[in-house]
Amino acid sequence: MKVSNRQRRILEVLLDRPSEVTAGQLAEEIGISARTVHRELQELEPVLISHGLSLVKKSGIGITLEGDEGALASFREELRLSETETYSPDERKVLMQCLLLEEEEPVKLFVLAREVQAAIPTVSRDLDDLEPQLARSGLSLVRKRGYGVEIAGVETAKREYIVWMADEHLDHSDWFGTIDPSDQWPVTRRLLELAGKEDFLRIEQSLWQQAEEWLNGLKESDYTKLLIRLSVAVARIRSGRLVKADELVRRGEPPHGHLGFDLNRFASSLDLALNENEANFLLSLFEEARNKAADVSTVILEKYGLDFAERTLDFIRGVEGRLDIALSKDRSLLDGLIRHLGPALERIRRGESIRNPLLPQIKKDYPELFLTVRHSVGDVWKEIAIPEEEVGYLTMHFGAALERWKLTPNHLKALLVCTSGIGSSKLLAVRISKEIPQIDLIGHYSWYEASRMPEDQYDLIISTVDLPVEQDRYIKLSPLLSPDEADRLRLHVRKLVTRSRPRVMAAKRDETVGSWERLKLMSGYSKEIVGLLENFRVFELDNRSDDGDLKRLLKNLLNRLPPRVLEREDEIVQALLDREEQGSLLIPDTELALYHTRSEGVSMPVLSLFRLETPQRLGDGSGAEARQILLMLAPKTLSKPGLEVLSEISAMLLLPELVRLLEQEREEAIRAYLSRNLEVYIKNKLEWRDAP
Repeated sequence: MKVSNRQRRILEVLLDRPSEVTAGQLAEEIGISARTVHRELQELEPVLISHGLSLVKKSGIGITLEGDEGALASFREELRLSETETYSPDERKVLMQCLLLEEEEPVKLFVLAREVQAAIPTVSRDLDDLEPQLARSGLSLVRKRGYGVEIAGVETAKREYIVWMADEHLDHSDWFGTIDPSDQWPVTRRLLELAGKEDFLRIEQSLWQQAEEWLNGLKESDYTKLLIRLSVAVARIRSGRLVKADELVRRGEPPHGHLGFDLNRFASSLDLALNENEANFLLSLFEEARNKAADVSTVILEKYGLDFAERTLDFIRGVEGRLDIALSKDRSLLDGLIRHLGPALERIRRGESIRNPLLPQIKKDYPELFLTVRHSVGDVWKEIAIPEEEVGYLTMHFGAALERWKLTPNHLKALLVCTSGIGSSKLLAVRISKEIPQIDLIGHYSWYEASRMPEDQYDLIISTVDLPVEQDRYIKLSPLLSPDEADRLRLHVRKLVTRSRPRVMAAKRDETVGSWERLKLMSGYSKEIVGLLENFRVFELDNRSDDGDLKRLLKNLLNRLPPRVLEREDEIVQALLDREEQGSLLIPDTELALYHTRSEGVSMPVLSLFRLETPQRLGDGSGAEARQILLMLAPKTLSKPGLEVLSEISAMLLLPELVRLLEQEREEAIRAYLSRNLEVYIKNKLEWRDAP
């Protein structure tokens, strides 16, 4: 067995830990990124399997190495005696590229071999592997006997390649973290040096000091990409690797318009001297980033004016008033409507027809919301006849906002603790307000101030650093709020609301609703939940004989259900296929698909999970595949509690823990989880208290 030093350290930690360890904890202990940990674990899995061991990954809990005691002891001894490579092949290639991109002159092969501590034939094979990758980026690998090795190409292409390397091999935590460089893995440290980590936070602070509104409109990935591109450019300028005029022409840079950005101030804050070519190159980076934000509300407002924004807010307030649900603070709803409505109203004014193939389904699924939106938009834009097709699209925006509201209906007060600079705290605040508008950030505080704030003045603390307070009083997030962290924050808020709402909401309860009425409602909801969960089943399905035919697979699924449930199988299959045509049924970032429909051919609500032997390609044209299918069927006519219970289960699929259970756990564990969460749902729905 032959492993790299880094892989050996990961294995040693896993072998020494009696309980689960997260990828983040592994990364921190070894000095690498969490993404690198996942990459190394993937490479190690075949080695572990061959030794009778397995990696068990539990979402939200951590990773363990499992096997019988004999296999673990044998593997530990073999690891102790095994030959260790200083660097893995992947690490060697990164280090070689860093060295070649740092040097202006060709590097001798023996120097490369010494740098990565490998034999010259090994280095030559690694260089062979790198050539196609470099060629795709407009660079070439020049190798001549007696001359050495160099990466040849224009400076702009080299900068973009370094950005690609950083994106491929580094995590956001590597950029925003404050780990001492001496504690970092050598490959990570070398790549960060090449990419300009030294200036990264100063660059971010300089951007935010200019208070450019369009920065708020950038997606997280585009914002991070801009920061990294600027960091790489600054590092290359400092080392004398400058862009030439003909490279800018070759890039096809457009004439630079007025960006409202003070480049001299930006350069001065970094003590950076810029020639004309470098000034134009940096301006081109800002211009490209601003163009990516061109479809967001702040730029659209320049075209349509403040009156348009105010009318859009009035539209939201109109729906808010009719539904009696707070929506006007939902930043995602406002941004989405402004992006959509500006161009849509222009097309309507020009007399262009609007097609909406989903209109019948929208009117059928959301009749009350559709009418509310139609009345509200008509009240605001009285001078325009808004067609039903457009009302349908607007209804979808509000439907998504209502789903977000269901997750956290109460407004919570939060303190924000962020030590990575004012730019990072602003970015995190913007991301939180977009993702969970029900969180009111009441101010930015130091860890000292936050830890001494009276608990009755806030609901939670959101921090980018560890705090000397109880774990349940705060949640730690990165400044960029990744999608996983946004889910974790939603779950944290949901638990917080669940704990506090019975106490807080009791005072607001309508006392005219007596115990008898609540008991009857409780009985109705309980009956629906018990009936659904009693019949919940998990099937391990060998679908190889279906040959990837989705229609045949769906028939196979229905055949596993009790005969009394279904009456017209073909009709139900067609309804499921029709539902898929309206949009992907795959839960984002999972291999779980939710197939659901209501049909007269169904006699009672059904919830069943099917784990497939082979992945099934979905019929939505995306090429996505599912390994698990959650089948949810209901009669055409269903009670209000029944509909709400099914809707709540659908919403719960946003919770990572439920997805993990559906992917890995047994029927009893899934049923128990659904039972607990649905019990909480009923109590919240009826504002029920466990104690007077």
